[in-house]
Amino acid sequence: METVVSGIRPTGNLHLGNYFGAVKSFVKMQNEYNCYFFIADWHSLTTHPHPENIRRSVKTILAEYLACGIDPEKATIYIQSDVREVAELYLYLNMNAYLGELERVTSFKDKVRSQPNNVNAGLLTYPSLMAADIIIHKAVKVPVGKDQEQNMEMARKFARRFNTIYGIEYFSEPASFHLSEKAVKVPGLDGSGKMGKSEGNAIYLVDDEKTIRKKVMKAVTDSGPTEPNSEKPEAIINLFSLMDIVSTPDTYAYFNDKYNSCEICYGDMKKQLAEDINAFCTPIRERILEIAADEAYMEKVARMGAEKATESAAKTLREVREIIGFKAY
Repeated sequence: METVVSGIRPTGNLHLGNYFGAVKSFVKMQNEYNCYFFIADWHSLTTHPHPENIRRSVKTILAEYLACGIDPEKATIYIQSDVREVAELYLYLNMNAYLGELERVTSFKDKVRSQPNNVNAGLLTYPSLMAADIIIHKAVKVPVGKDQEQNMEMARKFARRFNTIYGIEYFSEPASFHLSEKAVKVPGLDGSGKMGKSEGNAIYLVDDEKTIRKKVMKAVTDSGPTEPNSEKPEAIINLFSLMDIVSTPDTYAYFNDKYNSCEICYGDMKKQLAEDINAFCTPIRERILEIAADEAYMEKVARMGAEKATESAAKTLREVREIIGFKAY
């Protein structure tokens, strides 16, 4: 069975875009591949979070992944910092990563512009840590968005370079899954773009019913069509796209017909959309809260994931140390 690795930074709650964009794919993958899903708490250190923020965010993401259907009996779900072998492989890869190539990475240049007072070594060497996360489990596929393709190419480069330097075909070159081509694109509530944390246009899986209604009722619309069967503007397309995802086909068809006949009442449409989103999110939210409250279960899952991931990583590190010339342990 082929191995798949994917990570998520603990930067906040999952929203509908995360669920339909990646998490549903992960749930399917766990039945088809040998999956390693990790919470990338080491990566989060580039923004200098406080310890309590790290602990809270890790717990939040773990509970949400489990509530969405990641099964710890099928997939290995673990916290990155629980697998110390990753840090050692990161060190070895950094010894053969060059300053010029790291400085040319687009995501690093973007961070330099956006946070000039916090350009740390972790940001610079993000690609080598990402590579260590992947190749330590001998992953052959990695589900990523297209914005991560340059980092994936760096991971392939580091794998090739290790093989070349030490004259051995040890690491395979991991291929990318482009989730954006397969997954549903969930629009935000601001009338443009996709749903995202930084855009402030997201509906989170843990939002309560009142919060969801309030957010949906504030969604951007227009004054309505004046000609039958007229083209929908982007904000209205987004509203219908959300309805297409969470509502029944009959509900979607009803409001689409109302739009085409210039009889649409956006207030009624938003009320229905809010109810349908709540119907979808309520079981997930209740499961998230139930899992998060069960400290013993959360610790058991994290411990089990750490043991499985460490077993895989330790085997790789033993072999890597021998290849490089260090004493194996």
